Amino acid sequence: MDNYFFSQIDKNPSNSVLLEDLEKYANKEKVQLYAITSPLTDQKYNYDYKDGFILLSSKKKIAFITYKDKNDAFENYIDDVIEDIGSISDKYQYRSIIGRPRTWRNDLIVELSLHEIENVSMLFEKLLYLNDTTKIRQLDLLISLFIGSINDASQITIDEPEDLLEKVKNKIQLFDGDQTRFIYESSKQEQKRVTIQGLSGTGKTELLLHKLKDLYIIDSNSKICFTCHNKILADNLKKRIPQFFNFMKVEQQIEWDVRLWCVNAWGRFSNINSGTYRYICNFYGIPFYSYVEHSFKNACELALNILRNMKKENENWQYAFTYMFIDESQDFDESFFELCQLITEKKVYVAGDIFQSIFEEKKVTTIKPDYLLSRCYRTDPKTLMFAHALGMGLFEKRKLWWLDKTEWEMCGYNVDIKGNTYNLTREPLRRFEDIDEDFESLQIGTIKDFGDRIVELLINKIISEFPTVKPDDIGIIFLDQESYIYKLAEDVGRSIRKKLGWNINIAYETKEKRPQSVFISNRNNVKGLEFPFVICYTHKILSTSNYRNTIYTMLSRSFLRSYLVFPQKEGTGLTDDILKGVKNIMKNKTMSINEPTEKEKEEIKARFVMEEKKLSYYERIMNIFKKLGVRKELHKRVFKTVEDAEMYESDDIKLEKFIKNIVDCMS
Repeated sequence: MDNYFFSQIDKNPSNSVLLEDLEKYANKEKVQLYAITSPLTDQKYNYDYKDGFILLSSKKKIAFITYKDKNDAFENYIDDVIEDIGSISDKYQYRSIIGRPRTWRNDLIVELSLHEIENVSMLFEKLLYLNDTTKIRQLDLLISLFIGSINDASQITIDEPEDLLEKVKNKIQLFDGDQTRFIYESSKQEQKRVTIQGLSGTGKTELLLHKLKDLYIIDSNSKICFTCHNKILADNLKKRIPQFFNFMKVEQQIEWDVRLWCVNAWGRFSNINSGTYRYICNFYGIPFYSYVEHSFKNACELALNILRNMKKENENWQYAFTYMFIDESQDFDESFFELCQLITEKKVYVAGDIFQSIFEEKKVTTIKPDYLLSRCYRTDPKTLMFAHALGMGLFEKRKLWWLDKTEWEMCGYNVDIKGNTYNLTREPLRRFEDIDEDFESLQIGTIKDFGDRIVELLINKIISEFPTVKPDDIGIIFLDQESYIYKLAEDVGRSIRKKLGWNINIAYETKEKRPQSVFISNRNNVKGLEFPFVICYTHKILSTSNYRNTIYTMLSRSFLRSYLVFPQKEGTGLTDDILKGVKNIMKNKTMSINEPTEKEKEEIKARFVMEEKKLSYYERIMNIFKKLGVRKELHKRVFKTVEDAEMYESDDIKLEKFIKNIVDCMS
């Protein structure tokens, strides 16, 4: 699980001892180190000098280390690298923050030969020591330029903010070792599928965007598809890609539907570029099946069987895409991955949530990622621990799920087993290092008349504690699916407008996050988003895996504090054991849980298997037809109308209302 050391240096007799000592130090002290020969930001930076490397570590001076004596070649190497970093600084508008190289070179750069380094501890504690806060921020920005972890210069100041909210917002983000490896290491040539797994908030989508950017620039003749199951997420990604390209100063224009597609997985018959499966069917001239006819899994299996035979019989097989990117892979079956591999020429990059995959697949042996991201940078570790505990029912007499030691470690936990008690902890993260360790990153409570009193009882408290808070810093998410949430969302919005004068964004209508507006949504429109503050409201904690997965996902959308709010009534499911578990996490930064007996584990598995499975779109509509008594002769026409309206992301309540209106018009 150690991922604190990234090295692109080939070991040789001159450097092997030092590199091994650096790796041991990084993993023992849990300090991220980077050993590189050139800036990673762009592949064009190459140097003739081969007898040294650059050592980077947050809050420590940058070291240029030579295996031989210092000479003119070494000095020229340093000069060239610093000149190029100055150029990169200009490109990303860092110069106004960190200054020209001449202003920071003497303070932040150290030149060393190998014989000057007695040991690694001395290297960091003496030779590279730095204690000036302003210079440390300057240094971290320089490191971000070296490794391509570019921060938004317009949001960063060289002086550290005093306000806690602004400190967290303005934290300089640096890739960790596994993130850096995914972006810059070349995968084995024969390996077509590259899998990246991590918890929600570990930066998977951001890494896919970095890899996408590099491949789009380097391979100018490539055809690339970026896909996911959820249409709303696909639309958000399509907006995000040009923003990311602009931010990363990509000069090539995006050729949509020519070189780059960003679509959901299925698509519509009327538009060949509306989905990955739809495009594949058109490209190869095979039948396209809609939701009316098949589940997505069956549609992919049918296409896969046809295309396998076509490929065997066709010596001049053409690939539909050069590269593919699949986000939120836990939403798919294996048939879709195999289909994508068959029609992709070079690489298929697959990213998913390790927790949801383990939870849904029920066995760790099916998950063998090439890159495992164990550190969640979005959410405070204490909040994440509780989100997992509540999601799996770990503080309840009948647990919903259980992970073994290896699975817990894959989810980023340190595991200490004493008897039948698992004591689980997570490593601190630099994003939250300015937060007092006793800061309550999670608060649980009840509110009477939530719609009318949310401003007085919650939002005004947030404003009082964090005076720089803005409307779009707050997300209000309703976890339930009952129809009451839409009326309550309107009441909440009305209260916020009236009492604060803030704009609101009803996201299940707008399908987007809007600036300077409080985000209000059901649970279907939040993927990929994060907020400093998340307020989750639910009437009752349910025991279904779908609901528990939702509560885990929504609570972990915050990067400062999450609120879990219930109405003031009996039967909310908020037990004393849950509250006791929360208290232990907040106080001791530890999740202490008792391992179930073997009999209980078997019951858990059996209950999971028997639990209601996620219905396909076809099955949902058929259930609604049955409930409403829709005549069979109307089925096809109603299906077509619903499909044209793209209602498949709606919950059953809105879908039923829509279908009823259609049927009433047809009757």
